[in-house]
Amino acid sequence: MPSAPSANSPSANSPSASAPGDSDIEQRGINVVRGFAMDAPQRASSGHPGTAMALAPLAHVLFTRVMSYDAGAPLWADRDRFVLSNGHASILQYSMLYLTGYGLTLDDLREFRQFGSRTPGHPEVHHSEGIEVTTGPLGQGFAQGVGLGIAERYLRHRFGPGICDHHTFVLCGDGDLMEGVSHEAASLAGHLGLGRLVYVFDDNHITIDGATELATNDDVGARFEAYGWHVVHLGEAANDLDAIESGLREGMAEADRPSLVILRSHIGWPSPHRTDTKEAHGDPLGAEEIRETKAVLGLPVDADFYSPDDVVEYYRRAGRRGASTRAEWERRLSRLDVTERAAYDLCMKGGGAAGWAAGLPTFDAGTKMATRRAVNVCLNATADSLPGLVAGSADLTGNTGVHLSAGEVQDRSHQGGNQVHFGIREFAMAAVMNGMALHGGTLPVGGTFFVFSDYARPAIRLAALSRAHVIYFFTHDSIGLGEDGPTHQPIEHLASLRAMPGLRLLRPADANECAAAWQIAVESDGPTAIVLSRQDLPVLEGTAERSRGGVARGAYVLSDPRDGSEPDIVLLGTGSEVQHCVAASAALASEGVGAQVVSFPSWDLFESQDAAYRATVLPPGTPCLAVEAGASLGWDRYAQATVTIDRFGASAPGATNMEKFGFTGANVADKARELLAARRV
Repeated sequence: MPSAPSANSPSANSPSASAPGDSDIEQRGINVVRGFAMDAPQRASSGHPGTAMALAPLAHVLFTRVMSYDAGAPLWADRDRFVLSNGHASILQYSMLYLTGYGLTLDDLREFRQFGSRTPGHPEVHHSEGIEVTTGPLGQGFAQGVGLGIAERYLRHRFGPGICDHHTFVLCGDGDLMEGVSHEAASLAGHLGLGRLVYVFDDNHITIDGATELATNDDVGARFEAYGWHVVHLGEAANDLDAIESGLREGMAEADRPSLVILRSHIGWPSPHRTDTKEAHGDPLGAEEIRETKAVLGLPVDADFYSPDDVVEYYRRAGRRGASTRAEWERRLSRLDVTERAAYDLCMKGGGAAGWAAGLPTFDAGTKMATRRAVNVCLNATADSLPGLVAGSADLTGNTGVHLSAGEVQDRSHQGGNQVHFGIREFAMAAVMNGMALHGGTLPVGGTFFVFSDYARPAIRLAALSRAHVIYFFTHDSIGLGEDGPTHQPIEHLASLRAMPGLRLLRPADANECAAAWQIAVESDGPTAIVLSRQDLPVLEGTAERSRGGVARGAYVLSDPRDGSEPDIVLLGTGSEVQHCVAASAALASEGVGAQVVSFPSWDLFESQDAAYRATVLPPGTPCLAVEAGASLGWDRYAQATVTIDRFGASAPGATNMEKFGFTGANVADKARELLAARRV
């Protein structure tokens, strides 16, 4: 068998491994975890045993010696956080959650990767107690860990270390560090000086293709030192429990910078024929190899999911040992004065004080304001009533509506700042926001140009899957942004994000609809994207009265035919194009054509309404023309014709673009006449 160096053997480096007592049961417990790591993928005919086998000692040290948690109260707010960024090794985390008493059972381990089980192929938050964030897409767990660290620091500064003072531990592998988002997030964490972040790099030199040297020869330690991280080189210590603990505690001692502990491990160890092979990465070991490996480990070779009572009880005691620490924290929390306790509760809820929305402004019809500006007015008008609000942007703070006029920039000197400069790191920004939201205690708002939501899309998807309460301001939402040209002009983005389950998408028509959209975003669970214009838009007649209730229902009638009769046609618009529907309606009215104008800011909210309401907005049998400066894809579910754009834009002044591509009241009226004529044929 390809053997690890002698220093990497249990007998050589487990503390007093040959002596009776805790050191003996520690090694037996680690071997039980290795047994689970083999048995679960084998039973599922799917999974990644090798990393879990190699890192069983590390997980053991974290859950029995280092982390502060109480398995009986998994949501205790001041617990240490654990993130398995290399989420393909999920059986390692599930094994520890079962053993330490989070509620998983042996049957759950047996149902690994099966439909409806509590042990899916990659860790999913809200799926099983003890999973902090959803991981699997490599690099995103790494970045979410940075978000957990920002939220912890924000709360610690705001309420003091007696209320918030914990660490975040993140396990990551070569795949995480090759993905670009880890570069973005690591650079940000180093710049911010985020202490209490302890990452462990599983340096096992293996990917699914083979040796990592096929694709990379980075000096990881030098890279992270350049980011401003504290780096601990443990070397060949994957089975040395004391060395692992020492490295972790050295990282924990760093209060003003994040730490990376580099651990050389051997994937699949101690498999006689699969150690240090790519086959141990992504395939079950096979029945015979498992038998041989169990014999090496001293496990019963014919017993699947071997879990002796004394080992389970040992881990259960470790899982309960934080109960007294939690009880002391609860006493400190109870002693906060009324004002501070209310603020703390609001932070943890991620919402606003009672009546907070009363502070939202109303905008007068006829005035003009870009919706990116209007949403910033709403943000600042209510910021004082949203104690967990933390806003930031991928460099474009003044352009994207996220600037807090009374905000303080978060950095090394101002650790409780509520304005974060994420830099030109859209992917990391969105992933970090997920970590902040899932930690609890903050309401993250992040902004960038809508076209650059492409860079953030994987993290937006994970926010939707995780139901993370995050808010995006996506600005410069169409060809109307103008001279920057087609590279910066979103076309397919509305259709693309509408297709994403669990993401609430709103494109307000004017400033009053922005106020309604902001209220929805704050008060709703899960992620919300508000899509906003660069150019000034008129505040429309009727939105002051109708938008608060109408936007919440996804679509609403902004104006009826002038004579009160049933409409001849529905003109349906979103965002900056609603104004053209209004103008077209007036032109058609002069010809005796009654048009019902519908503002349609949100498909998903409209779809959640009952059929009776939907029929009042889109009367059955009435022809409908949809108007939107984006792709036509999907509009056929609501409309028989569209004024849309299915090509890339052009570099020209925004108003010129809108006219050339047909987004004018006159053209909308012409298309309405064509639709009505076609219906009469």
